[in-house]
Formats: sequence, C-alpha cells, structure tokens
Amino acid sequence: MHNSLTINVLQNLLFCILKAAVLHGKSVCFASQKSRFRNVKAQLSLFKRIIFTKPKLFFSICLER
Repeated sequence: MHNSLTINVLQNLLFCILKAAVLHGKSVCFASQKSRFRNVKAQLSLFKRIIFTKPKLFFSICLER
C-alpha cells in the first residue's frame, strides 16, 4: 500500500510539472499570435486608408512594382 501511494504521489507531481510547462507554452503561443494579429490589423487599417483616401498614390505605387 505504501509503495502504491508513493507512486501515485510521484505521478501527480510529474503531471503537475508537465501541465504547468504546457500551459505556459500555450499562453506564450497565444500571446505571440495576438501580437501578430494586432500588427496585421494596424497595417490593414493603414492600407485601407491609402486605398480609399489616396487612390492616385496607391495606383502609382502599384504601377512602379
């Protein structure tokens, strides 16, 4: 019985350590994804402003490429 209890405690301890590591990795991943989304959203608003408010500038940039 004592041996089974020891194994159970060790398994729970290892699971908690792994769970904490995985959750930390997930939170870092979601934070970087949110940051990328925010950057794209900012660039999109700038792009929309150039297209709709300055069409001549937009088309001249497109023609240069």
